[in-house]
Amino acid sequence: MSTKEEMVLIYKYKIEKQHSKNKYHAIERIQMLVDQGTFREISRAMSDYSHCSCGNGQAVPYDGVITGRGKIRGKTVYIYSQDFTVKGGTIGRRHGEKIARIIKIAIETKCPVIGIYDSGGARIDEGINALAGCGDMMHQNTLASGLIPQFSVTVGPCAGAAAYSPAITDFAFMVQHISYMFITGAEVVKNATGEICTNQELGGATIHNETSGCVHRVFHNEKDLFKALRNLVEMLPANCFDENITKNKFVQKSYVSDDCMPNDPQKPYDLKSVIDIIADDNSFFEIWDAFAASIVVGFAKVSGITVGIVANQPLELGGAITIDSSDKAARFIRFCDCFNIPIVTLVDTPGYLPGIGQEHSGIIRHGAKLLFAYSESTVPKITAVLRKAYGGAYIAMGSKHLGADYVYALPTAQIAVMGAQGAVPIYYKEELSKVSDTEEKQALLKEKLEEYKKNFMNADVALKEGFVDELIELCDLRQRIFEDIIALKSKTINTSGKKKHGNIPL
Repeated sequence: MSTKEEMVLIYKYKIEKQHSKNKYHAIERIQMLVDQGTFREISRAMSDYSHCSCGNGQAVPYDGVITGRGKIRGKTVYIYSQDFTVKGGTIGRRHGEKIARIIKIAIETKCPVIGIYDSGGARIDEGINALAGCGDMMHQNTLASGLIPQFSVTVGPCAGAAAYSPAITDFAFMVQHISYMFITGAEVVKNATGEICTNQELGGATIHNETSGCVHRVFHNEKDLFKALRNLVEMLPANCFDENITKNKFVQKSYVSDDCMPNDPQKPYDLKSVIDIIADDNSFFEIWDAFAASIVVGFAKVSGITVGIVANQPLELGGAITIDSSDKAARFIRFCDCFNIPIVTLVDTPGYLPGIGQEHSGIIRHGAKLLFAYSESTVPKITAVLRKAYGGAYIAMGSKHLGADYVYALPTAQIAVMGAQGAVPIYYKEELSKVSDTEEKQALLKEKLEEYKKNFMNADVALKEGFVDELIELCDLRQRIFEDIIALKSKTINTSGKKKHGNIPL
């Protein structure tokens, strides 16, 4: 086959074939993602083995993956986009090599990398070479981790060994109804275990968004996804050396209301209303918005400075910390620490969620990840106790004991070992046991509840011990966070020469 014939194959994209499935083509996805006219393809003539003696003589155009670079609002990014119209987007040796090569270039140039997945998995007819291609991809994904942000977009199938590649990246997005991701498909599951399900029931967008936590956000269509991804890429540093904290000037919000939180610590409210007070208007980008909802995590701007927010959500389990929410927050904290993004923690939690299921599933091990992540992080860390912080959850949620730089509390905040309802029957057990009359016991219990709240459920001792720096009104929190971040701009912690790395309880 001549070079001219090969070039014709390269550029004859089967766009209508994708449109018939209500999906965009690989090249269209790239065009939606990057600034107009900025995409430059790399290794476009790189194909499979058809040109050599081991091939079958039939070329696979660009080996089913388009790779190159472009710009997102002026920021250079590297991209690989799998083409399902070419051998089902399956990964052969050259396909994997092209992806690995583009990630390697992104590492060397310290630019973010975005993978667009639409693939049936490893290419069966290439045997071990296909697995080698998958392994090359995952190796480069791992080398890139913590150095440059990595984004994955699944807009079709992502099956088999290839599914581990987006799992290694920092952020994974899917589209309802057209995306699914699994190690083995529904047919294999049926043959192996007898379980009957559809591909969507097994590994569709909703499952990964709400149950498995393998995906960070799900969108109704591809256009909305790429629009959101552009916003996120713009918001985050290009690499771990980027200066995130600039000489911004504080901008007060035109209207701040303090009445978004009920005074009753048992009454739920939407924590995102507090985030709205702190963050620049419309700047909050939530991560894992439907998974482990008792903790909210995401990025926001505070007078133009990107911060990572970790917050208990009283609307879900009263803000209790669970196995999944521990994993969710720990992973997010570690990303922020990798890329020098200050961490703002908003605390309103009754503790770790009690129960046999949580204990048997390893709440101790998973909960420890959250403590480890906070303790290990070296970025500026600012914490505010909003209403309550009890027990081990007080420690875990960015306390001074785990290295927070500044900790504030609202004037009515409660910091205690336990809530009054759980603590009083234990603490005053002897006194309560001496009263046999039911009415008298109820009266004494009520008295002791008030006594406990007065003596133990406040921030007074924490203030005196220096565990809380200051009581502060909610309306003043945004400015204080901004001023603290600017003051902590030059914060350094010398960890060189101490050890290779810590061993987080995975």
